[in-house]
Amino acid sequence: MKKLLNNWIVQVLLFLSVLALTALSTSIIQDIIPPYLLMIGLFIGINLIMALGLNLITGVTGQLSLGHAAFMSIGAYASAIATVNYDLPFLIGVLIGGLAAGLIGIIIGFPTLRLTGDYLAIATLGFAEIVRVQFTNMKITNGAIGFLGIEGSTTFPIVMTIVVLTICCMVWIENSRNGRAMLAIREDEIASSAVGINTTLYKIQAFAIGSFCAGVGGALFAHTTTFIQPTDFGFLKSVDILSIVVLGGLGSIPGTIIGAIVLTSAPEILRPLANYRMIVYGLLLVVIMIFRPYGLLGGVNLRQAVRRALMIPKKKQAGRGE
Repeated sequence: MKKLLNNWIVQVLLFLSVLALTALSTSIIQDIIPPYLLMIGLFIGINLIMALGLNLITGVTGQLSLGHAAFMSIGAYASAIATVNYDLPFLIGVLIGGLAAGLIGIIIGFPTLRLTGDYLAIATLGFAEIVRVQFTNMKITNGAIGFLGIEGSTTFPIVMTIVVLTICCMVWIENSRNGRAMLAIREDEIASSAVGINTTLYKIQAFAIGSFCAGVGGALFAHTTTFIQPTDFGFLKSVDILSIVVLGGLGSIPGTIIGAIVLTSAPEILRPLANYRMIVYGLLLVVIMIFRPYGLLGGVNLRQAVRRALMIPKKKQAGRGE
């Protein structure tokens, strides 16, 4: 018990050290890189937070969702209302946005996660449209005109610190008992249920955590752009986030990171091509999916790849008689 407690203390201290180092290093970087590149980095971080949440839902648990933009919008509006109408601190507003999206994710999860495959995708898509239309007709959100007066409180160190926190949490979840249960559901839901795994419970857990990440990303997005409207959270936004997950490789955290960097920065890199940049952008996606149908890092075991690159021999397991 004492040894286990010491391990937990070491892990927590290491985790806090990583967060502190991230905040310090990004604060220094923020004063060095140009504002344009800094803004691209902000949107890469925001998209990565949301994509990691969707990766847990779709990549790890195997539940195809097309309504991630709805949870993003819930987080964005909830945090904007909290900070503008009630003068709450920025980070409290971000937390409120994440919790609001996570709570709605749990409520919606109970009826919709009894569906699978295309039926679940259609149900989440319908939910996203309902949320968008609802925000368009609400007075507190200022309807189709858009929500004004949001402070630009999002900074590069804050976003990168939340990114590192999210990555660490996702790695911990995937390597936990719950994460292995989610992977089992993705591989064969019927067999998982037959061996005693509560599939509905774990799917709702994944949906709640993924929705929370989308809400946090939406809150950061709102306090970056300082203006939001319902059209910012349409169907194409859900497709953009899903494309990041699919391009990187379903269930791969490093792949999701690479996918967020590539798909967020590509439109800006191709900007000199003017009207043709979106055509080139689409062609790049098609070419990548032809040659890497499972994503950039889909099916790649990074631990084995690093071990081979560093020529580290694999540990031999002791036999029973040893």
